[in-house]
This record gives sequence, C-alpha cells and structure tokens, in this order.
Amino acid sequence: MNLLSNQILDFIFHLSLDGKMPRGVSILNPYIQPESKRCCEIFYRKFYQKKNPRVLVLGINPGRLGAGLTGIPFTDPVHLDSDCGIENSFIKKTELTSEFIYQVIKLMGGPAAFYNRFYISAVCPLGFVKEQKNLNYYDVHELKILVEQKLPEWINKQLEFGISNKVCICVGEGKNFEFLAQMNQKHKWFDKLIALPHPRFIMQYKRRQLKTYLKNYEEELSAASSLL
Repeated sequence: MNLLSNQILDFIFHLSLDGKMPRGVSILNPYIQPESKRCCEIFYRKFYQKKNPRVLVLGINPGRLGAGLTGIPFTDPVHLDSDCGIENSFIKKTELTSEFIYQVIKLMGGPAAFYNRFYISAVCPLGFVKEQKNLNYYDVHELKILVEQKLPEWINKQLEFGISNKVCICVGEGKNFEFLAQMNQKHKWFDKLIALPHPRFIMQYKRRQLKTYLKNYEEELSAASSLL
C-alpha cells in the first residue's frame, strides 16, 4: 500500500544535490545516519499515514542542532522526544527554532492535529556547513544556483504528496521569501505565498514580544489551513 509516509520517506532518503560544492562547504545530510533514518521512519509513519490535503510550510535549510540532526524539520532531539513521543539517542540539546515551532504546535492542538493539516519541509531540504557553522543556501552564490536548478524537482515531488497548491507558508521574510517568490512566479506552484518571520530571529531579538509572534503564527497558519 502506497501510504503517504512511504512517499515522504522515499523522497527524503534519496535527496541529493548535483554539482560541485563551493570551497569549504559540505552538505549536511542527516538521512544517511542510522539513528536519523530510524527516527524519521517512526515520525512519518506516526503522523503522515493518510494523504489528506495539507499546507506546505517551507523553512530555509536544516541546521546542525535541529533537522540536520534528527532529519525532521524544525525538530530537535528534545522536542522529538517530549512532544512527538519518539525516544532517541541524540544528545538532548534544544534548538531555538524548534523551541518556537513546538510552542506554535502546542497552541494549535499538538503534533497529531498540527501535522494532519501541515507538512513542513525546506526550500533546500539538505543543509550546509562551513567551518563547523550552519550555512544558508542563499549565503553563497554557487549554492543558490545549485538549489535553483534542483528546486523544481523537489517541489513537484512534494506536491505529489497531496499538498495544497492554494497557499504556501515561507518561514523567513527576507532572502528565503525573495528567492521562493521568484521561483514561484516562474513555475506557478502556489496561488499565494505568505512570509512569516523566522523563529530564530524572534527568539534571539524579539523574545519580549514572543506571545505576539506566537499569536501571529497561529492566526496565519489557521487562515492558510482554512483554505484546504
């Protein structure tokens, strides 16, 4: 039986990025690590069995302490265990983006309810590291070109999961949104794009307004899912 979880797992376990990496840059691919693969299999089979319409939420690319470790977007080892109920052997460190997102998920009814309406991925589902630090795909021109060449394949493949093409949520109001908007204008994947401030920016610089930002996320996500 071709369950949605099987489609997702086949997609993420066969991710690749063609072309030569810029000097000093390495690909961060959690899906080649046994513990990451095991956790992903449990996660997607737990929350993504049925192919009902979902809103696509796109981040930038995985980071070392979150999706670049667990393989699950915006999910660090702590929230993978405490919120998703998936025990893991990773070092239990929290990551700011994951901390914010799981507060949003809690506001929206918890993981089961949330993941039934939303599918989270990233503009570039593979991460990058340079000098042992996270690197965004748009920070290096050569990387951005490689992602631009691969993105149509990635988006089209994920749309086959039953993802709604009415609206897409972009996490990141700056360069991530600018790039995605340009690509969407060319390929016409989604009728509407909505940009939200990145959780790391909120948690680092706007924590005093945390409740306001959480409410904003809840309202925008709820409005998007009402279009399903």
